[in-house]
Amino acid sequence: MLEAQYLLVILALPFLGSLVSAFLPTGARTLAAALAGGATLVATGLLIRFYPSLAGGEIVRHATPWLPSLGLDFTLRLGGFTWLFSLLILGIGALVVLYARYYMSPEDPVPRFFSFLLAFMGSMLGMVLSGNLLQIAFFWELTSLFSFLLIGYWHHNQSARDGARMALIVTGTGGVCLLVGFMLLGKIAGSYDVDAVLAAGSMVGRHELYLPMLILILIGAFTKSAQFPFHFWLPHAMAAPTPVSAYLHSATMVKAGVFVLILLWPVLAGTKSWFLIVTTTGLATLLVGAWAAIFQHDLKGLLAYSTISHLGLIVLLLGLGSPLAAVAAIFHTVNHATFKASLFMAAGIIDHETGTRDLRKLSGLIRYMPFTATLAMVAAAAMAGVPLLNGFLSKEMFFAEALEAHSGTILDRVLPVLATVASTFSVLYSLRFIHQTFFGPPPVGLPREPHEAPHWMRVPIEILVVLCLLVGVIPTLTIGPLLATAVASVLGERTPAYSLAIWHGFNLPLLMSAAAFVGGILLYALFGARLNATTGSPLIGRLKGRRAFETVLAAIIEGARALRLLFGTRRQQVQLRLLVLTTFIAAGLPLARLGYAAGPSAGTLVDPIFAVLWFIGGASAIAAAWQAKFHRLAALIMVSVAGLSTCISFIWLSAPDLGLTQLLVETVTLVLLLLGLRWLPQRRPDFWPDVRKPLSVYFRRGADLLIALVGGAGIAAFAYAIMTRPSPEGISRYFMEQAYPGGGGTNVVNVILVDFRGFDTLGEITVLSIVALTVFTLLRRFRPAAESVEMPVQQRTQNAFDDAREGSKLGDTAKHYLLVPRVTMEWLFPVILTLALYLLVRGHDLPGGGFAGGLTASIGIILLYMANGTRAVEARLNVQPVRWISAGLLCATATGGAAWFFGYPFLSTHSSYLDLPLIGSVPIASALLFDIGVFAVVVGTTVLILIALAHQSIRTPRASRSADVATLEATANERPG
Repeated sequence: MLEAQYLLVILALPFLGSLVSAFLPTGARTLAAALAGGATLVATGLLIRFYPSLAGGEIVRHATPWLPSLGLDFTLRLGGFTWLFSLLILGIGALVVLYARYYMSPEDPVPRFFSFLLAFMGSMLGMVLSGNLLQIAFFWELTSLFSFLLIGYWHHNQSARDGARMALIVTGTGGVCLLVGFMLLGKIAGSYDVDAVLAAGSMVGRHELYLPMLILILIGAFTKSAQFPFHFWLPHAMAAPTPVSAYLHSATMVKAGVFVLILLWPVLAGTKSWFLIVTTTGLATLLVGAWAAIFQHDLKGLLAYSTISHLGLIVLLLGLGSPLAAVAAIFHTVNHATFKASLFMAAGIIDHETGTRDLRKLSGLIRYMPFTATLAMVAAAAMAGVPLLNGFLSKEMFFAEALEAHSGTILDRVLPVLATVASTFSVLYSLRFIHQTFFGPPPVGLPREPHEAPHWMRVPIEILVVLCLLVGVIPTLTIGPLLATAVASVLGERTPAYSLAIWHGFNLPLLMSAAAFVGGILLYALFGARLNATTGSPLIGRLKGRRAFETVLAAIIEGARALRLLFGTRRQQVQLRLLVLTTFIAAGLPLARLGYAAGPSAGTLVDPIFAVLWFIGGASAIAAAWQAKFHRLAALIMVSVAGLSTCISFIWLSAPDLGLTQLLVETVTLVLLLLGLRWLPQRRPDFWPDVRKPLSVYFRRGADLLIALVGGAGIAAFAYAIMTRPSPEGISRYFMEQAYPGGGGTNVVNVILVDFRGFDTLGEITVLSIVALTVFTLLRRFRPAAESVEMPVQQRTQNAFDDAREGSKLGDTAKHYLLVPRVTMEWLFPVILTLALYLLVRGHDLPGGGFAGGLTASIGIILLYMANGTRAVEARLNVQPVRWISAGLLCATATGGAAWFFGYPFLSTHSSYLDLPLIGSVPIASALLFDIGVFAVVVGTTVLILIALAHQSIRTPRASRSADVATLEATANERPG
């Protein structure tokens, strides 16, 4: 048996190929195709090697610990059905890669196309191979995202952009419903593991949450698989390149919903609700798609609506609820993928070599493209269900199931008739595809002279058509073993006896098939000439799905605009007020329901010195709020005093790590806020109340004061209630006891950050990076407010010092004043940097860590900037903040992922001792690498914000302003946004 770890390799190969393709030069079309094809073929070869184990009924699983405390692991599961579906994804994907190599124009950024295609392939594989419901939902959304990029690949085309947006919104909305449905299903089954859910059996159908869960999952599946009334997005997605249509809209994306329905069929099917909803939806989709396909003039439009019809047929079979119908659904899923992918590729060749896909302009192409015409006719015959082709076998199974009684309702009586009608329509649009494209007089007025496509461009179609023939002629030797393995993995003990013989004698299914053929030929003979003159689809022409979509979307946008006008404002103070009030409501609801009560523990006397400290901090905070109206610099100093009081409080309460971090944060934020003051507009201070101001101003200020008092009192009451409750088994005791044995460190705070709560820290540094990039992106597009002409003497003097520091020739006096602190700052830099590294290395056992070390290094860089300016910092240190941020995030994430290779959950740390000569035993922990990532992110974000603020906040000579801006761009190393 092949090791289960190879499932990870199969899943990773497309993503790795996508990553490499994204960095290839635009003109490397052949190299990108070879890379995509190689990754796909290697993954296919590894997948095929699993078949012997699966044929014996085995389920191959590989679980990587992720969140074991929540019962969530990254699980890959390969059974017979998922193996067959994965083979479709990889096999047809390899053929599409070869086809796209010749289809895509050298003028297109082809490596980007293959990068998107491989990423989508990996997402589909991830969805199919996932052994966890939430994991399936994650990859489900990835397929929506990458299909959006593929459909809108020709972004210069308005229809491509509109089609991509429509597909993303519809399938993305369905994905949200699917996620909620999966969460309900996991609650019902008691686990999100797919095997555990499938083992729940009929218990799921009897649960009180079954119906809402079923509806949510079906909405997700119906939107993805283009079921009525959500089918309208698929025809508009035909604006994508033909290789995308041949892959996404025949074998992969539109089959994702079908895959979920088949996978969960054992636990969801068998109820009256399932039968009514799924069967009715599938039947409506089958008929609407087939009827609309008849009147399409675009080749890809015809194939799109025929795809909708065949997807409806598969869903209808699943809705019937019988095991034989499920077998037919699985069989037709494979058959449809082969003949529809080949038809899309043939349509692409026709468009590629003639310049049009309009059936009203095409005719007689068999004279110019005999090989393509032959291949397309065989594939279209398979779509129509002609005997000795694969489509005929699954269609006969469909007819046989339509004749069976399933529920005793009117559906059982009308289903054989409607199935025959739908098959008649299928024959009609297949015949129109063949006759109007390849027969008749020679074409006139085509954009290009028609000719045969290159041989290697036809090879994928030839392979698929040969498969259609082989499955149709010798099904038991070709598809039989694969289908049996897939069916057994889904149905298990409920697997029925079925036959893949091509002849079952004269019976009702054969009669229905003959009636469909005769009816389709007669209808085309009678009305085929008139079809070219029709516009739209009669009877259902008013069912404009796009119009309904745009109407709903416009209503949502208008509703959002109305809410914004009602509650929105450009004033930050009002936004913060609403945010705080919402927090009050959220915090007050539990209190209103459960009440408030302090704990039984008695309080302790407050030390007078500590009380004085807090009096100073509180007075500084109040003074800062008052001074903000008069003097911002004074307000900022008062805020720093309040922060320093908090820092001393941490140290007083035996929390040196928090005190050290608070002190460093206060230092860095003070400098950055000082630089940011110039971005604020100047205003005249009002020392005394102005009677001319409206009362609303004072009312607003009073309301703000009341909110602040209530908020502070609420936090104080909450803290008091917590601290007066004894907690011998509380979380703090657990951390204290497990910090060293579980995390390998004696600094409990750092162990919590890098081990116990490593996910939080990783999320925090990610948010910090996003904030820094956002600040830089915003500030580089704006300029600070102009300085007032009536500038105070102190401000003019400071500007003179700034000009002197930047190198302007204002005299030696200003330079003399700057010399001593400048030299001192430069000498302090290596000392501060050494201290930063010391804090970083010792952080796991003593106060310090990556955050504290990064802030300390940032202070050193800030001092160097204050002495020399941003250009000198860039020239001497070559600090490229974006690269520091990227490297830090990569280091932290890679450290967490490395635990997987040793069989531990993500972000698990390992500690040990290293024996060094002369030094002895030294404790080491893998958390140091995570802390290094935090260190790099903190340095990068601080420097990036410093550059964004400083290059405009510091007054520089006019001649050097352009150089400063250029330095900013070079220092940042890239232009976000």
